[in-house]
Amino acid sequence: MPGVRAGGHDPREGSAGAAGTADPSGVSHRSRGGAPPGASSGGEEVEQVRPGSRPRPGAGHTSQQETAEASRGSGGRGGTSRAVPEPSNGGPGSASKRSSRGPSQPPTAESGAVSHPTTGDMTAAEVPPAAPKAAASDTTAQDVTAGNGDAAERERRGGDRLRFVGAATRRIARGMDLDETVLGLCRASVPAYSDAILVYLRDPLPVGDERPTGPVVLRLRRSDRIPDDPHAMVAAASAAEGRSQPDGEAATGAGTAVGPSPSAVADGTAGAAEYVEVLAGGPLAEVLRGVRPVFADAPAARDALPELLGSGPDVPSGQRAILAPLRGRRRVIGAAVFMRGPERAPFEPDDLLIAAQLATHTALGVDKAVLYGREAYIADELQRTMLPDELPQPTGCHLASRYLPAAETARVGGDWYDAIPLPGSRVALVVGDVMGHSMTSAAIMGQLRTTAQTLAGLDLPPQEVLHHLDEQAQRLGSDRMATCLYAVYDPVAHRIIIANAGHPPPVLLHRDGRAEVLRIPAGAPIGVGGVDFEAVELDAPAGATLLLYTDGLVESRQRDVWTGIEHLREKLTATARLTRPDASAPLEPLCDEVLDILGPGDRDDDIALLAARFDGIAPSDVAYWFLDPRAQTAGQARRLARRALARWGLEDLSDAVELLVSEVVTNAVRYAERPITLRLLRTDTLRCEVGDDVPQLPRLRQARATDEGGRGLYLVNRLARRWGATRLSTGKVVWFELPVS
Repeated sequence: MPGVRAGGHDPREGSAGAAGTADPSGVSHRSRGGAPPGASSGGEEVEQVRPGSRPRPGAGHTSQQETAEASRGSGGRGGTSRAVPEPSNGGPGSASKRSSRGPSQPPTAESGAVSHPTTGDMTAAEVPPAAPKAAASDTTAQDVTAGNGDAAERERRGGDRLRFVGAATRRIARGMDLDETVLGLCRASVPAYSDAILVYLRDPLPVGDERPTGPVVLRLRRSDRIPDDPHAMVAAASAAEGRSQPDGEAATGAGTAVGPSPSAVADGTAGAAEYVEVLAGGPLAEVLRGVRPVFADAPAARDALPELLGSGPDVPSGQRAILAPLRGRRRVIGAAVFMRGPERAPFEPDDLLIAAQLATHTALGVDKAVLYGREAYIADELQRTMLPDELPQPTGCHLASRYLPAAETARVGGDWYDAIPLPGSRVALVVGDVMGHSMTSAAIMGQLRTTAQTLAGLDLPPQEVLHHLDEQAQRLGSDRMATCLYAVYDPVAHRIIIANAGHPPPVLLHRDGRAEVLRIPAGAPIGVGGVDFEAVELDAPAGATLLLYTDGLVESRQRDVWTGIEHLREKLTATARLTRPDASAPLEPLCDEVLDILGPGDRDDDIALLAARFDGIAPSDVAYWFLDPRAQTAGQARRLARRALARWGLEDLSDAVELLVSEVVTNAVRYAERPITLRLLRTDTLRCEVGDDVPQLPRLRQARATDEGGRGLYLVNRLARRWGATRLSTGKVVWFELPVS
């Protein structure tokens, strides 16, 4: 073997037991028998190769004896230590070697020691020290061949690249939204791979299979670069790892750099254009169509980079910049520009493979984030449309509601609430809970809510409504089960009728601050089939508040349903004490106080809350008559309405009310067979209701000049503020309202 004497070895090497051995990475080891070549008299171990330099033939290479000794690992008596290789200022593609006992120094822009090769991500605690320079041993140079040294160096560099790419792609893949994905690319690239980076994405980003129309426009989504101060660089890397700052975005903000940039790349990031329109057939379009990353000095990139960055930035020349297209699953969605300054070794051809990997994983992550955002938007829209946009404000009742999903990442569920105005100034209050909190649960909830609204429009009793909901749930599937509570409040009678289908009981908060859990039959859940539901009629005193809720408010892993209901009752009692004894607690703050009973671990299910304040209508504000269906009934109705208005001091409405009452009563008398009803209600408006036993609803139509009738509803439509007709189980009610001045 060249460089080895026949019949022995160089006397300067010492004995085999005392010789320093080198592992394949080129880092020397020292055994217990003596010091390695090149060691000082004080026993200090020095580096065999300078950082960033390539091994020279005959110097710093590994002999066969040393290679064999190193292959035995650190299990010998010499107690050799294993040194971890670090990349040089060329990035992951040109890592240097450092001594296992070299002095620890902060990283500098010249050394480029910014990335830990085993992870690919630099942290504040893992910034490798700069390696000291040392003269190569003549004896070692004679015992190592140039070919073996180059192979070991290439193998080590390849391992560094693989470790960096693995760590970088893991960081990119951690992002769930668009900003996190782009931030992951920037934090993984700077400063471990490049000194600066620019990330451009299409604006707007295409979603799924949709084909965007119009020109391709790229927007500068984010830029990042190394700060001048090495300590600031360490702090920035620590913040990226979440050690110094809890939020990496807080230090920089999207689309900004980490700090002052080196002079070599300052113009390349600070003056970049924010929006770029890609010209069809232009150089930038050709590079993006080619997909593969290219160096800045490549013919394809010479004209593409100025088109992308604009006229202001000055991109580093030579192989110090890489333009990498970002291609998603179906199309190119952007581009990334990696840059290095003069203090650092330029990119190598193998670094194009790293850029391609980073660009591919980033583009796929952006596609994933866009699709995830679209799904979240659809889920939000589905949940929003399934629940009422706003609650009605029926006469004699005030309403408030709350809805909380089980988690922010799954904003859909099977809980719902509703308030449906009914004839006679009544209102139906509904709250239900479909099993689960998925898209399927939300879809079933929407069908049940629509069914409940239809049944309420028929003015069916609460127990009949639950019976039909049970049949509907069985038609949807054998495993479609839900709980529901349906209540009807009558502000004139100050009564409420409630039917329950396996739902937690409501709580009635009286005006004096006493909270009462209403005793109503629990019933079986909807979807069981073959069960009867029972309705209970209770008093609804004025000033009382009824709370309907789902089990997510009172049940969790820490407590059962009845413990939660008792906690809710105590919370309502405590909240009522904060108001005056003669006043009821405001509804909106009351709902917020109720939600405060939820602890940190109590959000296991969706929560729907509906609060109804019973104001009622005083008997003195109600006028009610039964009238026989005769020809004289219309005149009698006009006289009764005039007397009621005089008693209430509303004589200015007499003419309009008499005309409209006459038209509606005349239409009812014409077809009714049983006595008709006439009722006047005075609240903030004057409401008139006429009921008969004919189920057919009147229709507004345009009467011809020769028609004798057909103008009654036309007058009602022109003079009344609102009017309508509702079918009942016993007939119908036609009503209209006039404003009270």
